[in-house]
Amino acid sequence: MISIQKVSKIYPSRTNQEPTCALDNVSFDVGEKEFVSIVGRSGAGKTTLLKLILANETPSKGNVIFGGKDVHQIKKSQLSCLRQRIGVVFQDYKLFNSKTAHENVAYVMEVMGADEREIQRDVPQILDLVGLGDKANNFPDELSGGEKQRVGIARALIHRPDVILADEPTGNLDPYHTHGIIELLVKIYSMGTTVILATHDKAVINKLGKRVITLENGKLIRDEEKGRFIC
Repeated sequence: MISIQKVSKIYPSRTNQEPTCALDNVSFDVGEKEFVSIVGRSGAGKTTLLKLILANETPSKGNVIFGGKDVHQIKKSQLSCLRQRIGVVFQDYKLFNSKTAHENVAYVMEVMGADEREIQRDVPQILDLVGLGDKANNFPDELSGGEKQRVGIARALIHRPDVILADEPTGNLDPYHTHGIIELLVKIYSMGTTVILATHDKAVINKLGKRVITLENGKLIRDEEKGRFIC
């Protein structure tokens, strides 16, 4: 489904500083219905890699292939179609504080042009899936950190993407809520969605027992089918 082919990303130098190499000749493939964790210390290149897959960044060298197409060669007018196949979960939730949980999820459908009947049918189903059926009318400041992240996951799922990119989704959570969010991502994966999880949470990775790609200073140093966090 996704092929990262000899990708490097170099950010230009700032005043009195050397250019920054965020990724250095990285290559790997991700298959359909696969759960892959990308790990490494802060600054290892994890977030940059996710931004390249989403076409929010352009590689300095190499190719990023999604569904057989180079995401950085397609027309800008086609990017929205690409991004509809990808759901993104952020560390800091990125919810609208003035909207309820239902409204935060519905907003994504509204932007995509869904009608009210579709919204009223689909949003409650997704909120039930993430365990928030009884919190639909709560605003973000009435939700715990774990519940906010569940809204974020519901929003990422509402357009039925092929891939979920989760960028440090448990970074702001305590161990209890971290466990719940990871269990939810595994549930989504078991339903047939590819999940790419970027994290530096050692306990999460070692418990998952799934494929682990390790980055260090922008280089891919390890790719293991049932990996552990070794950094």
